[in-house]
Amino acid sequence: MTRFTAFLLALLLWTVQAQAAELVASVDRSRLSSGETVELTLESSDVTQFGKPDLTPLEPQFEVRGTRQVNQPNTLNGNTQATTRWIITLLPRQNGSVVIPSLQLGEAQSQPITVQVIESETQDSSNTLAPVFIEASLDQNSVYVQAQAILTLRIYHSVSLYDDSSLTPLQIPDARIEQLGESRTYEKAINGLRHGVIEMRYAIYPQHSGVLTIPAQVFSATLVDAQPSQDGSPQGPKPGKLMRVSSTEIPLTVKAKPGSYPADVPWLPARSLSLSESWSPEPDHAQVGDSLTRSLTLSAEGLASSQLPPLPATEINGLRRYPDQPVLSNQSGERGLVGSREDREALVPTRTGDIDLPSVEVIWWNTFEDHLEHTSLPARTLQVASNPSLIVDTPASSPLVMSGASNEALWWWKLSTAILACTTLLGFGLWWRARSQPAVLRAAQTGPSPRTLLDDLKRACQANDTHATRQALDAWARQQPETLADMAARFVPLSDALDGLNGALYSETGQYWQGEELWRAIRAIPTAEGFQGVVGDSGLPPLYPK
Repeated sequence: MTRFTAFLLALLLWTVQAQAAELVASVDRSRLSSGETVELTLESSDVTQFGKPDLTPLEPQFEVRGTRQVNQPNTLNGNTQATTRWIITLLPRQNGSVVIPSLQLGEAQSQPITVQVIESETQDSSNTLAPVFIEASLDQNSVYVQAQAILTLRIYHSVSLYDDSSLTPLQIPDARIEQLGESRTYEKAINGLRHGVIEMRYAIYPQHSGVLTIPAQVFSATLVDAQPSQDGSPQGPKPGKLMRVSSTEIPLTVKAKPGSYPADVPWLPARSLSLSESWSPEPDHAQVGDSLTRSLTLSAEGLASSQLPPLPATEINGLRRYPDQPVLSNQSGERGLVGSREDREALVPTRTGDIDLPSVEVIWWNTFEDHLEHTSLPARTLQVASNPSLIVDTPASSPLVMSGASNEALWWWKLSTAILACTTLLGFGLWWRARSQPAVLRAAQTGPSPRTLLDDLKRACQANDTHATRQALDAWARQQPETLADMAARFVPLSDALDGLNGALYSETGQYWQGEELWRAIRAIPTAEGFQGVVGDSGLPPLYPK
């Protein structure tokens, strides 16, 4: 036993060390121009490593411009764990697809990462002479109305700046603007001179067709003291000088919605679009009364989540539907925003058999290939089985339902006739004997009395407890001469109150349920024709007299 315990401890220690020895690599961007630097981050949680990663494999493809180390404690589930990050500034030596190789720290190795290095355009000599200048560019010259255009602002500076720099906020009339992530900082060599770069990206959604003008942006900053030259004369601008530079205005052509697009569907101009479906739990073995959560997720590249329309609701006979609030999210990437919308609904089958769900289709305009597209989920069929826990026992006084074919043997009919005659004679004899009795005694009750069950139901309703109310309601209904479904069918307030209770029970997020409405409906149930007192106990005075 001792050896087995020691083996388990050794295995656990080896597993923890293997997890801690993981070296994770990431870059701040995967596309850059020639002469620009990229930041590689290596992260490790191995507290036994005190060295630094071996950067020798980087030398053939990159020039290492700088390395800094950051130690940061992280708290997860009450446990504090130290994390070490190495941030390495790299300058690619060539254009095209360049692979950052796997690096090693002790026994751990990072995964390789591929970056795209694009050949940069030749800079204007007038701009390169300025110590600070700003560049603005759009990813395309024309877009459809409400489609995405990406504006990139790059601020170049060959001199050091104080931290008081500022940029005018981007404001464009008749356009929605979304900033794509935080600003980036890197370096770029221009005509042999190293420049620091501050990059900001925005997603612009024009709301009207025509020509949209991107206004000039103004950047201001204070220069750090310039270094004197050998002859004592200062180089560049004066120290402490406030610099202001502005970009040029950029026109953007906004095209109207194509005439071939259907007029009765939402306008969705996107670069790509996907539609997915998930269930919890899977509906392969669905039963009557089960709560099935269906999630439909619509994701579009080039659109914000607020632009995505709600997906069709599942309004099907045989399914009760309890919708949830939609979940909206946005993610920024190299090609702009990726918006997603998740519509969730709880579906409760109310009958057995096959329930057909129709297909779900979304019509959208592909801005990358410039044509109309249809994305859909196929139709499916739910096979719903009966739920044994919901089957109501047939009352003993119910008539016996018999079925038989017309070609059954004659002796079956003779046997049934004889049994019927015997029971008729027996019943007549009991009736004749009962005439001499003074009264009919009430049968002894084996379970709780209707009065006790009604008290339990009232207390559960007043406590607003959904589960206790459901149990008390089922127990009370089993002692009534008609089923709960029959009472709800002929009394609308009871049906509405039961819908509210089921909604609170089956909704995924829950509801603040009040039981007063259900209790009032129970008290007000009218007596059905042919029955003597549904709610109260027929042999007792009313429990709650008016």
